[in-house]
Amino acid sequence: MVDIGVLVSGGGTNLQSIIDSIETKKCSARIKVVISNKTDVFALKRAEKHGIATEVIKKEDFLTRESFDTELAARLKKYGVGLVVLAGFMRIITRPMLEAFPMRIINIHPALLPSFPGLDVQKKAIEHGVKFSGCTVHFVDEGVDSGPIIIQAVVPVKDNDTVETLSKRILDEEHRIYPEAIHIIGEGRLQVLGRRVVLKDGPEPTGALENPPVSIFADKTLP
Repeated sequence: MVDIGVLVSGGGTNLQSIIDSIETKKCSARIKVVISNKTDVFALKRAEKHGIATEVIKKEDFLTRESFDTELAARLKKYGVGLVVLAGFMRIITRPMLEAFPMRIINIHPALLPSFPGLDVQKKAIEHGVKFSGCTVHFVDEGVDSGPIIIQAVVPVKDNDTVETLSKRILDEEHRIYPEAIHIIGEGRLQVLGRRVVLKDGPEPTGALENPPVSIFADKTLP
């Protein structure tokens, strides 16, 4: 089991999925604290409803990102946090946090990294014409959405998709795989080999996806 601190900036739907997975014994973790950089966000209310400690660290109280992150790391250490989980935390993590929690900070991103890092990624995916999108849980490093990939989930991009419909399909997968990532980290089943993250004793992936599903060779014999 791993003791986690969850960092939030908004509504906290991924936080809720983690809470639900822990309470239903699907995810072996304990949330020690939920910290927000904004006051009055609904994620804090979600945590309080479940009896989880909350704190707010306002960016306006600090002159630099590094000084903010120094204080953030100290608060997390105070609660005995072993894994930091970013759940809609809208700040770039800097060196004081990375040094305090080396390869112990994870994030979820609504695209199949390394494609489409940054913001507005569902819009970029549709405009680029990709046939699949999805979400990625990854370790956090000094870059933007550039750390080693832990787990990904894939969804098709439909011809009539809007940013809203694609975002909803991806978010459903975020809620599924984020607790899974936390669970396997807590079990000590991950090995990081350079940029590759290997799941120890995991099943081999099988099958392939196709979009559009034309399958011209499935049931036809060419003349």
